[in-house]
Amino acid sequence: MRVPVLIFADEELIREMDDKVAEQASNVTTLPGIVGACYVMPDAHWGYGFPIGGVAAFDAEEGGVISAGGVGFDISCGVRTLRTGLTREEVEEAAEPLANALYASVPVGLGSRSKLSLSDKEMEAMLEGGAEWAVAQGYGKKADLEHIEEHGRMRGAKPGEVSAYARERQRREMGTLGSGNHYLEVQVVDEIYDPKAAESFGLRQGEVVITIHCGSRGLGHQIGTEYLKKMQQAAKEHGIELPDRELACAPLQSKVGQSYLGAMRAAVNCALANRQIITHWVRQVFAELFPKAELDLIYDVSHNTCKEETHIIEGKKRRLFVHRKGATRAFGPGHPEIPQAFRSIGQPVIIGGSMGTASYILVGTEQSEALALSSACHGAGRAMSRNQALKAWTGQEIIEQLRRRGVIVCSPSLRGVAEEAPQAYKNVDKVVRAADQAKIAKLVARLRPILCIKG
Repeated sequence: MRVPVLIFADEELIREMDDKVAEQASNVTTLPGIVGACYVMPDAHWGYGFPIGGVAAFDAEEGGVISAGGVGFDISCGVRTLRTGLTREEVEEAAEPLANALYASVPVGLGSRSKLSLSDKEMEAMLEGGAEWAVAQGYGKKADLEHIEEHGRMRGAKPGEVSAYARERQRREMGTLGSGNHYLEVQVVDEIYDPKAAESFGLRQGEVVITIHCGSRGLGHQIGTEYLKKMQQAAKEHGIELPDRELACAPLQSKVGQSYLGAMRAAVNCALANRQIITHWVRQVFAELFPKAELDLIYDVSHNTCKEETHIIEGKKRRLFVHRKGATRAFGPGHPEIPQAFRSIGQPVIIGGSMGTASYILVGTEQSEALALSSACHGAGRAMSRNQALKAWTGQEIIEQLRRRGVIVCSPSLRGVAEEAPQAYKNVDKVVRAADQAKIAKLVARLRPILCIKG
């Protein structure tokens, strides 16, 4: 181990973590050029190479590496939340028709296909432009871009490093949710913990919000798959000894490292454009059912990325490449990348719950950079495998349980619903409380679901 492992969790959460979390985090610390520590978030669980909920930064000038397993297969999987200005009572009166309309408008499920089909030229522009491209095509408004990480477009993307097969997989998947833990939820602001931050974000108790959780779909998965093979060879060529072949990596300054960075950034733009298109279709549904609603974007955060950032390490500014796998960037007050509207408060941190449970909005803290490179958790984190969940529940059973609790679930797959049963995840309340107590992020508001469109 070149650096230590730091786990942010209370004793109960640590005991609930599978043994592979500590093993995988320790393996990460052996990689060349790692700086500070391998940071582990409260929702951590076993992943491919890196634990999900793992954060690690590398210095290119010191032989630092980039690892596809440290980013994840669903590159830039992320969450965005929008205000509606509607009350819970207004929406609950029309919950069934709203659920049906959203389910009909936003393609969802494994292998789901979009209303769109991108030409080669459009694909190239999308991979380069991200949400900026989507807005220019009429999917949303320019003001949205100020409330998205990277202002809606990650610079340095190299569409030419994305294979023809990855592009083909994505051609009919723009504006789709996909499957697994992805969702579109209509939620109500259930509790406010920090009135000042909530006011800055435009959150009011009893108001309805919408949260969209998805990523770069088939394109991101294909990039991860292809570059893992290239990195296994690159690690051998550069004499990097891997404690686990899943930690395949390449020096940041190598040809493979630079190619992956360009392809990964293109996948980030794909995810940003994907969420932007879904947002447009959601707005159309609300305009039909609730003409007075104004769906303004609060923020969009990604949680499977590697980003080049400046951090202070041992009193010195250093340019680092920060891997966040199942972890959210959480810049504190005053950071220049935070929208001016809430720069004095800090960056919104959106923590998605498991289906039918609460989600949370937090805010980055002044301490978060020194504690964990301005990083926080991203969700509840799985407590059991999908196979275990399938043995414990049926999809219909979970849908009926949630309906009795006032939550409507629409999904094309009962198997998928069973795999994503709320009980298969950690207690999200405990996860966010640990993040708050550790001061890597501060609680702002709790969101309770009304309806969920589930992959």
